[in-house]
Amino acid sequence: MKILWIDLNSSYAHSSLALPALHAQIADDASVEWEIVSATINENIGSIVEEAYRHKPDILAATAWLFNHEQLLHITSRLKVLLPKACLILGGPEFLGDNEFFLRRNSFVDCVFRGEGEEAFPQWLACWNRPEQWDTISGLCYLDAGKRYRDNGIARVSDFSGLVPPEKSRFFNWSKPFVQLETTRGCFNTCAFCVSGGEKPVRTLSIDSIRQRLQIIHEHGIKNVRVLDRTFNYNTRRAKELIRLFLEYPDIRFHLEIHPALLSGELKEELKQLPQGLLHLEAGIQSLREPVLVRSRRMGKLSDALEGLKFLCSLPNMETHADLIAGLPLYRLDEIFEDVHTLAGYNAGEIQLESLKLLPGTEMRRQAEELGIRYSPFPPYEVLETNEITAGELQTARRLSRLLDSFYNTPAWQPLTRKLILNDKAFLHDFLDYLTGINLIDQPMSLEKRGLILYEYCKRNYPEYRMQASIAWIEAGMSLKKMPAEKVKTKHQVPPERWEVVYGDYKDSLRLCFLPPDEHTQCGYWFGFESEIQKSTPVFKAKTC
Repeated sequence: MKILWIDLNSSYAHSSLALPALHAQIADDASVEWEIVSATINENIGSIVEEAYRHKPDILAATAWLFNHEQLLHITSRLKVLLPKACLILGGPEFLGDNEFFLRRNSFVDCVFRGEGEEAFPQWLACWNRPEQWDTISGLCYLDAGKRYRDNGIARVSDFSGLVPPEKSRFFNWSKPFVQLETTRGCFNTCAFCVSGGEKPVRTLSIDSIRQRLQIIHEHGIKNVRVLDRTFNYNTRRAKELIRLFLEYPDIRFHLEIHPALLSGELKEELKQLPQGLLHLEAGIQSLREPVLVRSRRMGKLSDALEGLKFLCSLPNMETHADLIAGLPLYRLDEIFEDVHTLAGYNAGEIQLESLKLLPGTEMRRQAEELGIRYSPFPPYEVLETNEITAGELQTARRLSRLLDSFYNTPAWQPLTRKLILNDKAFLHDFLDYLTGINLIDQPMSLEKRGLILYEYCKRNYPEYRMQASIAWIEAGMSLKKMPAEKVKTKHQVPPERWEVVYGDYKDSLRLCFLPPDEHTQCGYWFGFESEIQKSTPVFKAKTC
């Protein structure tokens, strides 16, 4: 039997664990021949189909999720026309809900799989060409010979710690910028908008097992690991054990999801002592409004979450990202703007504002009508309107997200953007209106273009911040011949008798430039550039007041 896996990702950087996780369980079965066709959703469909068709498989398999769903159907429907005898099975988070409508609308799909497949998929392979036996396979949904919908519930792996790790599969992709390491399956939390909200019990791997897998990852030279653990700090003792394990690999950066409301005093002390850059934290906050969190069934007190988030954002040895979700029930647009302002005041490393998606299998999707949520029936199932936020306001929230990504979440422009947000509560509204008015909010902009816009906006509306915009421009390595550097003196600059060094070491070989003070500042700034090497960013900075 030959299986062809359609590995369709949203971008080159992403890679699904589904194939290596399944393949690892039956890699020794010589009767099964595996092939793979990898692509992104931006590639030509015809080329993907042609490459897949050449393999002439018996079974076509793929994982469907939000952002590859539509393209995957285009590809697999064409392949079924070319390979009518091949059996097409799909799995993934798109099938965690009721699958009857999908199967009747997409009759070329033979069956879909709901849940965890490492144990059930090998069982299905034993009877893949005998549909009359499919009723014994947990998690399988299909239309039988009489076109009756059959639903075998949800498959759960009974021995999570006994699974063969996906890293041992020849299909594990080591070429990506990061790899994913699943240390826990399930989630203690009950968030109504999350597919893991009802996933119980929580199953974990032992520290020794994780260490063995990290050793394999380390041997492959991987520098970034995304730890798949919905809330790694739900158990303080285990969180401390994980941190001590991560310290054994100081050349790897670990990305973790953390619940700021559940930070114990012990864990805070552990986090304070960690070396710079070992952890990158994603702090689930979703909203800074108690009624919104209660309605969303998120565990933990808001006051504890805010205190925990303040602590995390204050740590100089790691970066903490905070996320907000527009479209949650009871969440209004004015509150979203206020929450962005608050998070900027906390010094959040990034502020990620997303629109709520009502995913299949989630409690919030089942209660959408009761909660007053209107959402798209097709992927990505985005919320279109709620009782508290209009369709137009959700578009404003989407544009605000673009603004944050372009300016606040960009290191070069973040310090100035943060100051502008905190200095004037009208800034976010006004700057968003400005970017929308000049038709740039939805356009891709280079780092330079964003710097030019920010400088021109400050020059016109916040002249007291114009110099800071120029400094940000210079330190980002932008051209000293363009407008943000219009006040900079570059020719024949010599050091003054005294200056206060901000960073770097001065030496005579440095090429100096000087940004003189203006009517709003008392200090001028000196920047030194290496003349011998092609480096556009300054290596030295000093000020004279």
